[in-house]
Amino acid sequence: MRPWRRGCASWPRQCASLGRAPGSACRSSPRRRPSRCALAERARIGTSGWVYPHWRGVFYPPDLPQSRWFEHYARHFDTVEVNNTFYHLPQEQTFREWEAQAPPGFVYALKASRYMTHLKKLKDAAEPLQHFLERARLLGEHLGPILYQLPPNWHQDLARLESFLELLPGDLLHAFEFRHPSWYSEEALALLDRYGAGLCIMDLPGLASPLRVTGRLAYVRFHGPQRAYEGSYSEEELAAWARRVRGFLAEGRPAYLYFNNDAHGYAVQNALRLREMLGGR
Repeated sequence: MRPWRRGCASWPRQCASLGRAPGSACRSSPRRRPSRCALAERARIGTSGWVYPHWRGVFYPPDLPQSRWFEHYARHFDTVEVNNTFYHLPQEQTFREWEAQAPPGFVYALKASRYMTHLKKLKDAAEPLQHFLERARLLGEHLGPILYQLPPNWHQDLARLESFLELLPGDLLHAFEFRHPSWYSEEALALLDRYGAGLCIMDLPGLASPLRVTGRLAYVRFHGPQRAYEGSYSEEELAAWARRVRGFLAEGRPAYLYFNNDAHGYAVQNALRLREMLGGR
């Protein structure tokens, strides 16, 4: 992915989906940040996954078969973060089924394979990246951001990161979740911004990321307020996040927010409440 220039002109696929030629109606002056373009008028809010048996009777009706859970989910949310792509790459048929079941305007955020991020640590990743993205593109217009989560035991390696950033196609959105604090340096954040990649802002007990937005998108993961994957965010905490998200949107960036505190269905409750605070349906 080549270094990018700020403004909607840098978002060819997204602007095309709005019926505009890249850089036309959304083009901004190089001396001035763009006002909100239609892409960033609202945030997309969802959960990290949708197949949780303990959500039956909490979010999913008790008598609803699991085969219809996605249909129910998509009536309430316009995006979901898919985590099983981190553990193994689904078959082409699975991606085609995901594409077919998604209603208009729905997008999937995909977590990139751990083979690239944890085993290879972004080294010599051109071939596995190409293979992953070929599958991902089967989602067509329902493909959202790609999330690259780096391992907690890997310290900052700017040269390795830049080599990987150069491989990323510019027509897709990319975000990086760093699990070691050494990555939260000005140099690393500037590198992400230079290539248009987003810093994944994460709320993880014991390791909260900087509240910094880089690149072409804001990407936020809520892992839990006190313990990972557990607990419910308070009204005050959600209100504070609503204010931050409005700031992200005011900068002209799309925002993708995913709740990963799946215990007791808190992720669903918090996602719906945050969307309500932001004026969503």
